[in-house]
Amino acid sequence: MTTNPFSEVTPELLHLSEFCKSCAVIDPDLYTKYDVKRGLRDLNGKGVLVGLTEISDVCASKVVDGKTVPMHGELYYRGYNVKDIINGISEDNHFGFEECTYLLLFGKLPTQEELSEFTKMLSQYRTLPTSFVRDIIMKAPSKDMMNTLARSVLTLYSYDDKADDISVPNVLRQCLQLISLFPLLSVYGYQAYKHYHDGASLFIHSPKPEYSTAENILHILRADSQFSPLEAKLLDIALILHMEHGGGNNSTFTTHLVSSSGTDTYSAIAASLGSLKGPKHGGANIKVVKMFEDMKANISDWSDEDEIARYLTALLHKEAFDHAGLIYGMGHAVYSLSDPRAEIFRSFVQKLSAEKGYEKEFALYSCVERLAPEIIAKERKIYKGVSPNVDFYSGFAYSMLGLPVELYTPIFAIARISGWSAHRLEEVAHNGKIMRPAYKNVGEHKTYIPMQDR
Repeated sequence: MTTNPFSEVTPELLHLSEFCKSCAVIDPDLYTKYDVKRGLRDLNGKGVLVGLTEISDVCASKVVDGKTVPMHGELYYRGYNVKDIINGISEDNHFGFEECTYLLLFGKLPTQEELSEFTKMLSQYRTLPTSFVRDIIMKAPSKDMMNTLARSVLTLYSYDDKADDISVPNVLRQCLQLISLFPLLSVYGYQAYKHYHDGASLFIHSPKPEYSTAENILHILRADSQFSPLEAKLLDIALILHMEHGGGNNSTFTTHLVSSSGTDTYSAIAASLGSLKGPKHGGANIKVVKMFEDMKANISDWSDEDEIARYLTALLHKEAFDHAGLIYGMGHAVYSLSDPRAEIFRSFVQKLSAEKGYEKEFALYSCVERLAPEIIAKERKIYKGVSPNVDFYSGFAYSMLGLPVELYTPIFAIARISGWSAHRLEEVAHNGKIMRPAYKNVGEHKTYIPMQDR
């Protein structure tokens, strides 16, 4: 087979990489000596305070008698509890992603008239430049939809006459356009890849102005454009739960970090996409789905709790699945006793599993949800509670919706662009200093050696 010189790692590169590794080793004790907050977290895992925001609040602990104790997680958008928002949306069964986007961007819940005007505006922006699909998305389609999405975002810079204008009105216009276009860029990119690489039929459906974001995703993804009300509702809930999670998560912090340099919106959002693509951030639900696929293949009776417990123990002992010693979907960097997003999502996932005939799979997920914390506690010292996070159920939900794995992380991005936009606007409006954290050099100063003496 002919090698691709663009992709080949030569013996020379392997040799040089050894120098890279050898000069990248730093004594772990030095991090303690200089009180370096690795990962921008303290020894207890609490994030280092680097900024202030009014956009959202992630609550996982409370102070009782002067001591910080764990609490069941709560998530607030602009001061409103997300549980209350979703309960309010569910009462009259309207779609809520657009309403929550308005809330994040403008700091208030919209009236019916304001929401109608805002939804109309998003619909008007949901149109790609002439020939963009043919000239950009169809050419050299990537197997990774996050790369396709980032490339498309950066290319849109060339179509914008005011691309570098970072005034608040212009940045708002750019953000609204990107919020509207992310579903098209993601799904069309997937359709192009499946056609050119897998020989699948190519179909490009135009979005419908009367559809919500969730409805349009299912409409343009499926060949027949058909979907049930519950399918669209569950996807809408998923978008709401993933759209914002405080300023400290990696991709949102990236938005603040890059925006603080004064760069354009397209560059800032492309950087955030690069962060979200990382498997430690946006790809976690894919790991959960693959873990459960392996679990189902290796457990003869999905209702046998003892057999399930043995498999989970084998995971922790690095004897099953990817041998990483992890039960994916369990635990969170901030939440301890519970992730409110997982609790909210669970009931909707259960309803869809009944509609789709996936009751046995849901029962398996529920059993793992109950057993995993107990098994982890037996095997390892736990400093805070362990509970399922939102990724535990989201991958299962997407698989029931027939979403391809390649779109799992882009769906996350389609939701999170609303949060990124709110944080970019907050950073631009604040007009603060460029972020510049410190790194301490622990290497030695050396005397230059002439070429002939080396």
